[in-house]
Amino acid sequence: MCTRQHLMDLLRFLLIMTGAVLLSMLLSRINDDNNPFAMAIFILAVALTARCTHGSAWGIAAALIGTLCVNYFFTYPFWTFDITYTGYPLTFAVMLIVSLIISTLTSAIKRQEELKHQMEREKMHANLLRAIAHDIRTPLAAILGASSSLESQKLSPADQATLISGIRQDAQWLVRVTENLLSVTRLSGDTVQLHKQEEVLEEIVGSAIHKYHATGGILPVHVDPSGDILVIPMDPMLSEQVLINLFDNVSAHASGASAIWLHLNRGETDVHISVEDDGPGIPAALLPGIFDGTISSSGTRVADGRRNMGIGLSVCRSIVMAHGGTLTGSNSVHGGAALCFSLPLTQEEAHHGSTSK
Repeated sequence: MCTRQHLMDLLRFLLIMTGAVLLSMLLSRINDDNNPFAMAIFILAVALTARCTHGSAWGIAAALIGTLCVNYFFTYPFWTFDITYTGYPLTFAVMLIVSLIISTLTSAIKRQEELKHQMEREKMHANLLRAIAHDIRTPLAAILGASSSLESQKLSPADQATLISGIRQDAQWLVRVTENLLSVTRLSGDTVQLHKQEEVLEEIVGSAIHKYHATGGILPVHVDPSGDILVIPMDPMLSEQVLINLFDNVSAHASGASAIWLHLNRGETDVHISVEDDGPGIPAALLPGIFDGTISSSGTRVADGRRNMGIGLSVCRSIVMAHGGTLTGSNSVHGGAALCFSLPLTQEEAHHGSTSK
């Protein structure tokens, strides 16, 4: 990984410095060897190198090489190193110092941005794992209690069936939480472990609906197709997980909902997938917090021993963002909540969509 990164940094460095030399030569020809722009061009090249590469070494190297290039190619006498003319030493010293300062500041700003992004990711994953740990406690306690009752008490067949059904439901809940936990681990670390491949969206939707019903989902899912076949670069397992989580969220928290609607709308560069219901909806005041996994279904912050609202939604947001999309919540035309996420189209799909309009 490090070797590939170093090779990419070297390639960017060579392209930027070569571009600076060629542009300065072109301006020298236009201005009959009088090129007042070379110094500014190479200072810009130093800033670009520091911005586009990892570490400060490349920026420092660009500053040193840029100063030598200005002296050798674009300062009289041309095609030779000479600082004997009055003012040259000071000029080149100032250029080198300015270039080094710009390189250092640019690298520092980039490191701060990377550190901020890393801290945000760590905070998000810590919140998700903490919320998932809270979520696991309730079904585990229910399973232990039900199994103890089955072992130690003489129960009627109806009571036994009720306890067994409860154990099955809690076990299915734990399976879904475990799948979400595995999804979080795949999205953790410095690099997101996406296994993207071009998939037909309708096939992913059909598979997600089948798995939702196979694991106890009882609400019917009505799909409003986009009208044409959409091929999208995505991680199929994680994309299915997004849809299943959204379906489960309706089943668990949309009290009184009678159905789920799945609307597919194609945009110019992406496709929008909206999961909607006819339940009570989500209060507007809670919408900003539903994706962080800390809101309970009663509208309060999660406490120990209570299943929370939004664990699956937090995982959904992480997955969608890793794909380069967005996840938003709003009110549905069906009367309940609408959770909409977007996935970028391939360039071929986007071009085909723009030309067919």
